[in-house]
Amino acid sequence: VGVDPKSYEERLKESWIWSDLKKVRNVRPSFHNPLGLYGGVAYSGFTLLLGGKEPWTFSHGGNKPHKLIEYPKPDGEISFDLLTSVGLTGTNHEGDQPPHLTLLDDTVPVKRNLTVFDGPEQRFCPAGVYEYVPLEEGPGLRLQINAQNCIHCKTCDIKDPSQNINWVVPEGGGGPAYNGM
Repeated sequence: VGVDPKSYEERLKESWIWSDLKKVRNVRPSFHNPLGLYGGVAYSGFTLLLGGKEPWTFSHGGNKPHKLIEYPKPDGEISFDLLTSVGLTGTNHEGDQPPHLTLLDDTVPVKRNLTVFDGPEQRFCPAGVYEYVPLEEGPGLRLQINAQNCIHCKTCDIKDPSQNINWVVPEGGGGPAYNGM
């Protein structure tokens, strides 16, 4: 009949696992303090003495800034540009076939994915099918789907954080033709 997550959480809280986790809830976050390793070790010992009965719970801290990865440009021998790689797949789509990539809600990519996650569609697709382009009129961006580049890996259907992209099997005979494999 299905799984009820609410009953799972209640059962977890009633189990011995919950009491064990509560005892050590502050150990890992205690290392994120000005005293570093020594402060964390001292607090961990203190926690063992109290048995986890302290009335507070530490935070694990916020997100830390990260450095963007700078990838080298394709050299044409070992690494290739996106369009060359898509061309090597031999992907073929008939021009009059119905779209096999659709959005459940056209507003989600800009309102949620671009705003909250910085538009992951433009990065997780290995064939560059999704890109944010400027609106024809006025400021802002819109999601453009270049379905002719799709290599049918189904990554978009799996990795879209909003589960808004619907990938369906294209008409027969279309898609990649990896010759020589």
